[in-house]
Amino acid sequence: MTDVIAQYRVAEEPYYRPVADEVALYEAAYGARMPVMLKGPTGCGKTRFVEHMAWKLGKPLITVACNEDMTASDILGRFLLDADGTRWQDGPLTLAARHGAICYLDEVVEARQDTTVVIHPLTDNRRVLPLEKKGELLRAHPDFHIVISYNPGYQSLMKDLKQSTKQRFGALDFNYPEHGVEVEIVSHESGVTAEEADKLVSIAERARNLKGHGLDEGISTRMLIHAGSLIAQGIAPVAACQMALVRPITDDPDMRDALDAAVTTYF
Repeated sequence: MTDVIAQYRVAEEPYYRPVADEVALYEAAYGARMPVMLKGPTGCGKTRFVEHMAWKLGKPLITVACNEDMTASDILGRFLLDADGTRWQDGPLTLAARHGAICYLDEVVEARQDTTVVIHPLTDNRRVLPLEKKGELLRAHPDFHIVISYNPGYQSLMKDLKQSTKQRFGALDFNYPEHGVEVEIVSHESGVTAEEADKLVSIAERARNLKGHGLDEGISTRMLIHAGSLIAQGIAPVAACQMALVRPITDDPDMRDALDAAVTTYF
């Protein structure tokens, strides 16, 4: 393992609480080198799951936060000028394919479709990556694996994956954990008591019922951990919830009042 890829190893075990058989399914998919697509709302644990699996399998993890300005060169690589002249620098996808890392394209639907199609040759039996600018046909390392994620709640005609892309992947659905599991996660990650975590999760469940009725997204598990962390730092629970749960997800005064009322019901 070269120094350039060693920095992407997950040094310590990330905390992840399985909610079903997703760990076994991913291990089987990795064993078959089947590309995997993670589908679920923001902040429900998709990224943490990938980090946990990379640690469990002992593989480096290279994460790409996709955005609409990302070009093919951003993930494949480009020629750069330095004091010694022109040199090629691998992009994150090329680096992962060359050295046998897991490449995680986070929120891939945010990338332009002409960018995402460059992954196609890596996601079928060819497992190659044409680097046309360099004149190289890179054959993926045997340990290379590709994972993508996206939030189906943000799907639109303008922002969705092509069927030609979707059908190259096996898919795992993620959602917010059931009440008792989410309480356990929030308590462990933030340091609050189980009783306080139970109240936070109850507030989130109320807010999630408002999705589509004034809220674009519900309160995520990540946001609950943020609120719990503030409480663990000594912030009053109501103020912590307003800062970490209510204010980030809506600017509508009536919706804020409704969510603030839910907070004061429990705290």
